[in-house]
Amino acid sequence: MQSIRNIVVFGANGPTGRLVVEQASAAGHHVTAVTRRPEAFPVRGAHVRVAEADVLDPDAVEDVVAGHDAVISALGVPFGREPVSVYSAGATHLIRAMTAHGVRRLVAVTSTIMFGTPAPGEGFLFRRVLEPAVARFMGRAVYDDMRRMEEIVRRSDLDWTVVRPGGLFDAPRVSDYRTGTSRLPGRYTARCDLAQELLRQAEDRRYVHRFVDVRTTEGTPSFVQLIRKEALNK
Repeated sequence: MQSIRNIVVFGANGPTGRLVVEQASAAGHHVTAVTRRPEAFPVRGAHVRVAEADVLDPDAVEDVVAGHDAVISALGVPFGREPVSVYSAGATHLIRAMTAHGVRRLVAVTSTIMFGTPAPGEGFLFRRVLEPAVARFMGRAVYDDMRRMEEIVRRSDLDWTVVRPGGLFDAPRVSDYRTGTSRLPGRYTARCDLAQELLRQAEDRRYVHRFVDVRTTEGTPSFVQLIRKEALNK
């Protein structure tokens, strides 16, 4: 396991990013939380530095990345009809900055949809109707840009790992979740489990140049509950 002490988190003010910052700080890492609204960032501590930057601004990204051992991208945008470019443009700027400053380790988030295979053990309704509806209609713009991002990351010469969670939900604590390099059974991933895995991947080189599924197996919501929450968030 590599010694990682200085971590920079992009998308830090999102629900997963905040958990990454909290967990990294609690583990004794020095963590830089990157957000466009530093005054609104709720996580503070002796090991936490809050930096103002937009991942779409390449100069700002380069300034923030300098001096770190690893970069975690927890960028996320809600489903919508407008085209999305945050993931692909963000990855382009992160890779350019990391290359310029000799930072090798990149861990980024996309989605289990990127495996392109049905969820193991799922029934006909979920596999053939519900999930395709989300992938092709509700989340099409987001997933299209995630694919572009993964290709940009894959073509880089960095030590990258992409984590592909299922449907995200909030849970009170990290669970005994599962990981694998192919799509795992189950539909959901708790944000605290995802945050823990992002941090673990930043510290561990076992899955360099791999795509990793992370799956929560306890206390998961129903599909209807998850979709209702997504609709309310919009």
